[in-house]
Amino acid sequence: MDKQKITIKTIINAPVEKVWTYWTEPEHIKKWNNASEDWHTTKAENDLRIGGKFISRMEAKDGSFGFDFGGIYDEVKVYDFIYYTLGDERKVSITFVRSQDKTEITEEFEAENENSIEMQKMGWQAILDNFKRYTEENI
Repeated sequence: MDKQKITIKTIINAPVEKVWTYWTEPEHIKKWNNASEDWHTTKAENDLRIGGKFISRMEAKDGSFGFDFGGIYDEVKVYDFIYYTLGDERKVSITFVRSQDKTEITEEFEAENENSIEMQKMGWQAILDNFKRYTEENI
């Protein structure tokens, strides 16, 4: 049975080379990878190659909750796309489309069963919006 897929996207006012760097380098990931101001990413590791692993430690700033978000890369083409499988076997694809000095990012991910589709979409979109804000503020 196919899992339901959720799609989110944004357009970032920055060239794809910068977007790619900010998306993939751990020191940047720690600065944008949160859905709200009361969360943060305390650790990020990224081995960006087929078979490579990534992990981000996401925690509530008050220390009340935290979890590891990670997976294994299935396919990577620099500046174009990243495909990976999460620890719970869900698939994620991220595409980067350049258009002059802008980059469109589209993420498609398989939904999980614990939270509503709308909640999942809102959470992932909030993180993507935070990435856009961080990247555009640091041009």
